[in-house]
Amino acid sequence: MKSSVPLKKPIPVGKLLRQRLRETERSAAELAEAVQLPKEYIDDLIAGRRRPPQPGQTDLYDRMTSFLRLSRNDLALCATAEREATEPKRRATLKPTVRRQLLELCEPSTAEQLEARRAQNGSAELNDIFQRLLEVTQGAVRRMLDDQIGLRVAAERYGGTYAAMRMRVLEFLDATAETLTTDDLVKFLQPRVTLWDVDLETGVLRVVLKSQEPRERTRRRPSAGAAF
Repeated sequence: MKSSVPLKKPIPVGKLLRQRLRETERSAAELAEAVQLPKEYIDDLIAGRRRPPQPGQTDLYDRMTSFLRLSRNDLALCATAEREATEPKRRATLKPTVRRQLLELCEPSTAEQLEARRAQNGSAELNDIFQRLLEVTQGAVRRMLDDQIGLRVAAERYGGTYAAMRMRVLEFLDATAETLTTDDLVKFLQPRVTLWDVDLETGVLRVVLKSQEPRERTRRRPSAGAAF
């Protein structure tokens, strides 16, 4: 199978995938199996019903590039251009249930101050802090894609398939603070964040992450805190 010629300019990701599947005489089902995702995820991506994930936050493009013998940077180029052209409008506020649950993980005195500031000045400051907290968590969740055993364990825990769990991880990695759901919090954020705090004068964010190691090893090594 010949490799494709590098693109001179970006095209929609779905169009690129359709072209290359036709050229290689492969099916969407075969592509889905190769990247270990449900076929409906690939169908939606090809049809343009699903926004292509952000390059750097996914292993999807490397897997697709290998299977379809695409030029190395074609998918990232197309995805970046498509995302920039279809950037969704950000909402002014977060979902109230999500906001409350995120504040429950915050240092109580800071949470009180943040709520008072939100009531007085609006939600922009809190939205920005939550986005930074989300990005820290996404960095930890991104490592799940390299841990097949951990993903299979998580799939069994939530009663789904390995491919469906991979899809769920990819969707979380593409979430923003405004699109977060309570399911995102339960599956990904709450299991990883012990506590977070922010210095309201300097804006420095501190996140204490839970260890994801086995229980007996966790006793010997305390959770680590990081400032951002």
